[in-house]
Amino acid sequence: MNRYGFLLKVKQDRIEEYKARHREVWPEMLDALRRTGWHNYSLFMAPDGLLFGYFETPGSLEDAVEAMSKEEVNARWQAEMAPFFENIGGKHADEGLVKLEQVFFLE
Repeated sequence: MNRYGFLLKVKQDRIEEYKARHREVWPEMLDALRRTGWHNYSLFMAPDGLLFGYFETPGSLEDAVEAMSKEEVNARWQAEMAPFFENIGGKHADEGLVKLEQVFFLE
């Protein structure tokens, strides 16, 4: 299993709504994530909206994102969530991830 971390930035004025949306992620979105190999997926947010995401998958981060891009529910979710983010240049959040390099792992 491969581990991936990424960053995004939630707009300051959208933080509370972003959190609320993630307390009620659509069941079909959760099913699509599981089906396409996203395991132990977690999101963490700093008070300023800096968002750290982590997940594990059998393949690459790019493969996992590509698999989700083929899911109809992902297109709807990404379109609804895009306005929450800074500096993604009009893309969907899953296209604007800043991939982090893993530098240590305690097994």
